[in-house]
Amino acid sequence: MRKKERVLEIIERLKKEYPDAGCTLDYNEAWKLLVSVRLAAQCTDARVNVVVEGLYEKYPDIDALAAADVEDIEAIVRPCGLGKSKARDISACMKMLKEEYDGRVPDDFDALLKLPGVGRKSANLIMGDVFGKPAIVTDTHCIRLVNRMGLVDGIKEPKKVEMALWKIIPPKEGNDFCHRLVYHGRDVCTARTKPYCDKCCLADICKKVGADK
Repeated sequence: MRKKERVLEIIERLKKEYPDAGCTLDYNEAWKLLVSVRLAAQCTDARVNVVVEGLYEKYPDIDALAAADVEDIEAIVRPCGLGKSKARDISACMKMLKEEYDGRVPDDFDALLKLPGVGRKSANLIMGDVFGKPAIVTDTHCIRLVNRMGLVDGIKEPKKVEMALWKIIPPKEGNDFCHRLVYHGRDVCTARTKPYCDKCCLADICKKVGADK
């Protein structure tokens, strides 16, 4: 089976396995997803979802967060780790949204990358989840799994993985595919334990399983 044929089969099987997979960060406005994805660096989504409740209770909109003292933001987000840098980025990002974008999150990839604390992974998540545009989010689960599956060959740099996946994944499938990889990476193709290949829906077409035989 050629790589493009295999990736289509993988996409279909993961759809059946995780039909309702979506972003595991809680948000109801685009700017809140920007905040959460910055806090999620080296932190679990579950913890972020708890921490942001207190943040939004005190600062319920972009204007309030933009006007907040960085130290006050840091005091709230500290449980997510890297509190100082995350608070600084969130403050600067909200100020930029207020001053340059009239309080709206831009729907342009390059514009998103210019926001403080926003990298390619975050920008792709916003483009896919908020604006419904083609996106590939190369988080740690995505990078680990596509290497194990043989969709990329020993590539660990997020941007290089993203570029390689754009060549083989239909644009309309990319965003949901990456969400499903997160679920599969947590439940089956795990990082900290030996992957549960015996219960994997992809075992017969996975390069890692074939290599282990």
